Amino acid sequence: MILSTLAQSDRYAALHPLFPRAFEYIRNTDLPALAPGRYPIVGEDLFVIIENVAGRTRDAAKLECHRRYIDIQLVLEGIDEMGWKTLADCGDPVSDYSAEKDIRFFNDAPATWIATPPGAFCIFFPEDAHAPLVSSGNICKAIFKVAVRPAI
Repeated sequence: MILSTLAQSDRYAALHPLFPRAFEYIRNTDLPALAPGRYPIVGEDLFVIIENVAGRTRDAAKLECHRRYIDIQLVLEGIDEMGWKTLADCGDPVSDYSAEKDIRFFNDAPATWIATPPGAFCIFFPEDAHAPLVSSGNICKAIFKVAVRPAI
């Protein structure tokens, strides 16, 4: 898991071949102007989901993990207090992994909470369980889905 700001994004570009494309898209796109929905960048290897939703409580947030995608979750408006726990320490799954949706949820409590303000992002790798969208207000964010093993 990485927590950083857009001003520091260049230092993470080398971690994955598609990270530079994701950060380039962020720099060249008026993300807050996009309507909620899914936007392709590099086919199924890199796309962004724009969400604008009311935050939920810590108790309502479930840890989740993904196998096929890395998440770059960029907060645009509001503060997203995201929960985190290493996947290896999660032992109370809600259900089996859904390959179709690339997600699995857990009842485990996060080990820590990360208050992520506008202009900051968290990168969650497949070994990171995370519980996003925790806030007392509204959250607008961009979630970049980066294929762990891109076809490019």
